[in-house]
Amino acid sequence: MMAKTYLPKDDSPVQTLDARGQVLGRLASRVATILRGKHSLTFAPHRIEGQRVNVINAKHIHLTGNKLNQKKYYHHTGYLGNLKEMTLVNLMAHDPSEVIRRAVYGMLPANRLRSELMKRLTIYKEEEL
Repeated sequence: MMAKTYLPKDDSPVQTLDARGQVLGRLASRVATILRGKHSLTFAPHRIEGQRVNVINAKHIHLTGNKLNQKKYYHHTGYLGNLKEMTLVNLMAHDPSEVIRRAVYGMLPANRLRSELMKRLTIYKEEEL
């Protein structure tokens, strides 16, 4: 008779992090660790077992150096020669939650679980839980 594999249930509470005054990269790496569940004793890389994460006050994130003017985000429209670029200043003015979302996305492993892990992340511009 084969032994049954124990898989813990996903009943973990939602973890809320305040981004006010936090450095972007340090906050994003902490969020990525919580989403993956690497802080858990029962971590397994093939399974989603991390907590859901709410980030509040995304508008008040702290950026070091001269990143506001120098950092650029790129995306391609699909048409020839249409590589669009946007500076961090413009992206913060347009949607501050997208800055955190892109930072966390880049810190998660590029596999089939990444899109599912990103669904467990909710970012609010202000304290509007």
